[in-house]
Amino acid sequence: MILIGIGASLPTPDGRLPRETCRAAAAALDALPGLRLRALSRWWESAPIPPMPGAPWFVNGVARLEGAAEPEALLAALHAIEAAHHRARPYPNAPRTLDLDLLDCEGALREGPGLLLPHPRLHERAFVLRPLAEVAPGWRHPRTGEGLDRLIARLPPQEIAPLGP
Repeated sequence: MILIGIGASLPTPDGRLPRETCRAAAAALDALPGLRLRALSRWWESAPIPPMPGAPWFVNGVARLEGAAEPEALLAALHAIEAAHHRARPYPNAPRTLDLDLLDCEGALREGPGLLLPHPRLHERAFVLRPLAEVAPGWRHPRTGEGLDRLIARLPPQEIAPLGP
């Protein structure tokens, strides 16, 4: 099982809104060679972390893919999808048109330098764990072995709510 975090907070230069960009990203994930989109969470709205006064809220979700992929090649493909949606990286945690995070890739453990698996902060983020629970309710953190219920119970308060259809 491969888990991808999808997020956006800014419209694209052509006017596509964040939720539209997230939907387009999910379709692009389904088109990656050797992979198939098997589940997509509903979309959630969340405040930026760390808090940034005046920054737009994010639309977030998680996609579960099945198939075979080398983590480094998959990360490069995610970056290409981000670039196609005008992702800029002016400073850490900046608002963005699209953010794709490789959360987990078949339970692989990587320590870097370019790739850390599982994603190093996924256990701290309600905007990751809540949608992840929708697509992979039995998932366990590959490094700690903890289940989603325990991880979600330990989350600090975060502003997050599911979006309507």
